[in-house]
Amino acid sequence: MTRSIRLTLVVLLLVVAAVFTMVIARQTFLADSQQPTPPPVLDDINTYVYEKPRPLTDFQLKDEHGDAFTPEDLKGQWTFAFVGYTNCPDICPAAMANLRKTDSLLPETLPQPQYLLVTADPEHDTPSRLKDYVGFFGDHFHGATGELEMLRSFAKSLGAVFVHREVEGDLLVDHSGHFALINPEAKLAAIIQPPHNPEDIAAAFRKIYEWARENHPRASQT
Repeated sequence: MTRSIRLTLVVLLLVVAAVFTMVIARQTFLADSQQPTPPPVLDDINTYVYEKPRPLTDFQLKDEHGDAFTPEDLKGQWTFAFVGYTNCPDICPAAMANLRKTDSLLPETLPQPQYLLVTADPEHDTPSRLKDYVGFFGDHFHGATGELEMLRSFAKSLGAVFVHREVEGDLLVDHSGHFALINPEAKLAAIIQPPHNPEDIAAAFRKIYEWARENHPRASQT
């Protein structure tokens, strides 16, 4: 092989290597510069998804076993949270029944969420009372109680409010009726407004999870 041929081969190899490097660099740049996919639009099923999940307030409450319940206990799984109370005559039983039906509709290919009743009536909703109430709906159902103002603060970070009023000596609690979906980083991912249809809630959860998995991998893990 003459010197000129060897030189030509060397130059060709260098050109090929340079082109290959440019292709890899371009692909890497495009991958890094891609914008996240917008969150799914679920207006038709009364659901709003936050593009950037919202942090929850710090709180120290008790669960249905009387154990400490903090934001750390929400990490590692998806959670549907609902603000209500065990003596609620209509809205709460219907909401909890809808969540139980939703739970039965979720396939095993999806993360299996927890369901949390945040009481708006801590005076009456002791841990033992919550345990009896949520236990009726299933093993994935839990309760949270504690000091009234801390519950108000937690509810507010879930986009919910509640107000106490007395009617003929009986305590009535007016409260929000939506479900708050909390991601595995203990952040508010979505709000699901009534009327609630279990099939729609299950469909919304699947779409939100799939979007989070593609755009916020750590926030979707369970």
